[in-house]
Amino acid sequence: MRSYLRAGIAIHNAGNHHAAHDAWEERWLESDGDDERFLHGLIQFTAAIHHARERNWTGATGLADSASDYLAALPSPYRRVDVAAVRTFLAALRADPERIERAPPLYLTHEGRELTLSDLDFDASAIAAAVFAANSDYDETMIERAVGYARTDLDDGRPTSPFVTLVLDFARGENRGIVHQRLAEHTERRRAREHDVDGLFEA
Repeated sequence: MRSYLRAGIAIHNAGNHHAAHDAWEERWLESDGDDERFLHGLIQFTAAIHHARERNWTGATGLADSASDYLAALPSPYRRVDVAAVRTFLAALRADPERIERAPPLYLTHEGRELTLSDLDFDASAIAAAVFAANSDYDETMIERAVGYARTDLDDGRPTSPFVTLVLDFARGENRGIVHQRLAEHTERRRAREHDVDGLFEA
């Protein structure tokens, strides 16, 4: 849960409000009780902001109201997120959705800190990388394969492998297009080497 939560928070804080829910949705569907309400509320919180930024005032206020209902009974902090601040923001957005044009949306905190993409560890960065690939024209299958290679390298004690470094860079968004191309090149070379080795044992 922690990695998914932190990935979604960092994606939201980076301004990708529509994409943030992708980091939480699978966990939300598997959750129940307070966790289900918490994730449902966060998903609707980001959706309310998305609609407000699109000037869909009715959608924004409706989602702000619904998100408030989901979060109303939760303690704050919950899972180390300042839920009280989210509720306060939602109430203000519901009363005046056009405020989104005068001030930035609330930055979410975890463990008392406004998370950025650079704050994420590898597991959360891998989730963020998959989200960014799914919400753009990047090759999702290649990113998934690159993450797999990175995990293998980490398990083998190689934390500075190109796959680990490039997955982190892709998630952080610095020159994402260039990083994607370099990942694709490394992935293709590694797949080719694996195929060559496999071929040695074929009849």
